[in-house]
Amino acid sequence: MAEAESADVSGWGFGWLDGRATEERPPWGYSGLLADRLSRANSALDIDTGGGEVLAEASVLPPRMVVTEGWAPNAEHARTLLGPRGVDVVESSDGPLPFRGSSFDLVTSRHPVHPDWTEIARVLAPGGRYFAQHVGAASAFELIEHFLGPLPEQRTGRDAHAEAAAAEAAGLLVDGLRIAHCRMEFFDVGAVVWILRKCVWWVPGFTAAAYEPQLRELDRTMRAGEPFIATSARHLIEASKPRT
Repeated sequence: MAEAESADVSGWGFGWLDGRATEERPPWGYSGLLADRLSRANSALDIDTGGGEVLAEASVLPPRMVVTEGWAPNAEHARTLLGPRGVDVVESSDGPLPFRGSSFDLVTSRHPVHPDWTEIARVLAPGGRYFAQHVGAASAFELIEHFLGPLPEQRTGRDAHAEAAAAEAAGLLVDGLRIAHCRMEFFDVGAVVWILRKCVWWVPGFTAAAYEPQLRELDRTMRAGEPFIATSARHLIEASKPRT
């Protein structure tokens, strides 16, 4: 636990969990699909880019590539990683996107915090496309509810079909929606401490000291050879802005 509490959680990489936890990946391969779309775009915006790690996997970026990130340490990491490739990193979180209307022919995001469909539609050029992988409903809630107890109302948030309906209500045409549920395994209590420090919205205000009884309970079962199992939810959504 002490090791996990002192480990770096900046950026959006998860290498610290190697050997400690695993998460099954959705079948569609988001990074590869994203790279293909970026290679064919002239101007693109990646929302909530984190530390820029996913975008950096693309070998070809559009002539104009902009990313937004609301957490300052992640934004600085993205500048270091993407700046040498000419990417403009804009610190922006809540509120309207700081761009003119019809600025981009491609808008992307991997796990946006709260997709603002009206703003996405506004900054897309006519004929432009939105392509993203979102966190789905009740993702990792087995772990979250171990600490917070039952959360029946929160389990209904981030529903894929509700998000698709919201996108269409904002004027976009949703022409692709795929849903996946993936197995997560945590093999030691340090992995749990680290992930809850990194994903601060899972258990708001989490500290190891505050949740020591729950952590000790997990530790006992893990030391007995039983990993903690949870399920992540993801959906791949693609939409376009009409030309007229």
